[in-house]
Amino acid sequence: MKQNFDAAFAQIIKSEGGYVNDPHDHGGETNLGVTKKAWSEYLGRPIADGEMRALTVDTVKPFYKKLYWDKVHGDDLPGGLDYAVFDFAVNAGPGRAAKFLQQAVGVTADGAIGPGTMGAVAKADPKHALDQFSAAKESFYKGLVDRDPSQVKFIKGWLARVDHVQQTAETMFA
Repeated sequence: MKQNFDAAFAQIIKSEGGYVNDPHDHGGETNLGVTKKAWSEYLGRPIADGEMRALTVDTVKPFYKKLYWDKVHGDDLPGGLDYAVFDFAVNAGPGRAAKFLQQAVGVTADGAIGPGTMGAVAKADPKHALDQFSAAKESFYKGLVDRDPSQVKFIKGWLARVDHVQQTAETMFA
């Protein structure tokens, strides 16, 4: 829902936290959930030393809107589901988030949210769709660890986030 972006963004920022540069994190240098690579691509230029540490919530808000919320059609999704899909887009990319949404509502998972997906979303029970979406996310994160055991240190946080997003999304149902 269009009016949910600010609330969903606030939840994302709370989940993402501040500056991190963990050598085991495939995202690399990150601040407010924004990776150095993604920020560089967004700005269309290399990032100077120290620039990532200087990011603010206000600076990154348009980045999140353009690259994640808009790409998963957050304005058009029902309340709650919009936040859950947005959150996963931030963590796993908008294409994967779109595919998981499509699977949750029983349409072909091609990663492109269009009229068919939106029609299925409109007909779906929001709680059931959210449950299916969350289960797919949990399976995805467990699969990451299965494929790369060095990521096991992150699994507890990932699964806690799935649970938190599920619970918060349920409070946002319109």
